[in-house]
Amino acid sequence: MDTTAVINILLHGNQLKRTPRTGWVQRGVPNAEDVAAHSFGVVYTILVLAPLVKASINLERALAMAALHDLPESMTTDIPTPAWRFLPDSIKTEVERAAMHEMLFSVTSTGSVTETNISAQFMAWWEELHARQTPEALLVHDADKIDMFLQALLYEKQTGNQQLAEFWAKPFTFHYPEAQAIYDELRTRRAP
Repeated sequence: MDTTAVINILLHGNQLKRTPRTGWVQRGVPNAEDVAAHSFGVVYTILVLAPLVKASINLERALAMAALHDLPESMTTDIPTPAWRFLPDSIKTEVERAAMHEMLFSVTSTGSVTETNISAQFMAWWEELHARQTPEALLVHDADKIDMFLQALLYEKQTGNQQLAEFWAKPFTFHYPEAQAIYDELRTRRAP
């Protein structure tokens, strides 16, 4: 085992505890959650949703993808969605893929690439998530949005922040009807 490579991967995950969710900060949310807190929210949402959806879900894969979904932000920071609209369509995935490669596959001083025994598996889960072809990947995308909308509702209720209304302006469509029902109920709960 290459302990240096493993520690490097752990340090990147740990960095998410100090990487703020920029979208909340930009909208004036005091003490906004960090990316690690959001990642936990997505993992927890997977645990709740997986037994509810009418698809066969491999929980290990779904949880792994959920835990890794924002790992590149340890290097790129959390670039909010409005900023990406100024960049080419595929750039977000390309940038995050490059960050994942740098984190998971070390280049030695001789130019050879070393990897831990988890590097290839982590990359495969991350690529599966971004391909959006499996029931697990679709569930993680739904859970990611459910956690965001839940957090937006909580911030609105706790702080009265009106800048978060833009999150709700355009109705969102989910892959799974069970996730859609939760979102629809969240929209109902924010009504005055």
